[in-house]
Amino acid sequence: MGRVPEFCCAITSPTAALSVCEAPECEVLESASASTVKPLIVRLPNHLGDACMALPALDLLAGSGFALTLVGRAWAQDLFAAYAWTVVSLPSSRVERLRVLRNIKVNTGLLLTNSFGSALEFQLAGISAAGYARDGRSWLLRKAIAVNASDHMVEYYYRLATSLVSTSLDIPRDLQLRIGDKAVQRAHDLLAMCGVNAKYVVLCPVAVGFHRGKVKAWDGFTRLNRELLACGRQVVAMPGPNETAAVCDTLPGAIVLPESDVATFAAVLAGARLVVANDSGPGHLAAAVGARLISVFGVTEPEQTRPWSTSATLVGSGDDWPYYEDVRFAVDAALDE
Repeated sequence: MGRVPEFCCAITSPTAALSVCEAPECEVLESASASTVKPLIVRLPNHLGDACMALPALDLLAGSGFALTLVGRAWAQDLFAAYAWTVVSLPSSRVERLRVLRNIKVNTGLLLTNSFGSALEFQLAGISAAGYARDGRSWLLRKAIAVNASDHMVEYYYRLATSLVSTSLDIPRDLQLRIGDKAVQRAHDLLAMCGVNAKYVVLCPVAVGFHRGKVKAWDGFTRLNRELLACGRQVVAMPGPNETAAVCDTLPGAIVLPESDVATFAAVLAGARLVVANDSGPGHLAAAVGARLISVFGVTEPEQTRPWSTSATLVGSGDDWPYYEDVRFAVDAALDE
């Protein structure tokens, strides 16, 4: 199950270099280009899609000589299993999180989260952190970075990384998530067990929560599934935790794989002929592995969260869902290539 071929698309990711903030409070931390490797503890975002969009920042830090310890949600260990980085799961209890952070024994950190609470936890654990000046937490940070509201989230995280390495390198046009051999084999075995061939289409109909009071999931997945099945396409879905019932209800007749880990899901997405997803974690995971992707927007802002991929086509906008026919046209065009 290799990477799918490149897909010429309607999205072009900006590659403009990011400069380092020159304000006094943005004094550059000790550079990783020093003669010794500098340990750095990075608080990962809490959502899968954001963690995927932080990949260029993490790659930049690692490539600049930082020895990374990533801390965050349990799924992060699977997401970054193919990397040499140390990944530590944080417990739900704040007392336990502080114990875990102190036991890591790294005193320099970077916060990819925006909350006051995450900055407070690093401070209480004795970790001197850089992060964005948000949520009234600047006084807790060694280095508070000014926010650029126009940044895409990939740029947003990359800007933080550049503040530590003092570089003006362009952001890569594509995310490049590594998938380990074991995850690829698990995906291969799972697909074979379910009788899935090499030309399957993955539909990702679930998007949890609301944005500006509106549901984040496109309502056309049931019709798209029915029409793809009628055309003889194999439609596959892989639910996240506690999503199996919702996926089965939305995609009757599709091959619904059992829930698995994030790395196996990434391998399933990478092997697909096409992925159709909301602006959601699965959509960003598909972009991260270079899958052909139709990304359907309707309530969230593409300027900030469109898939960062030259293999993706965006349909819709932040103001309204697209017509069903527009999505179907994009799907057909991708499948016909």
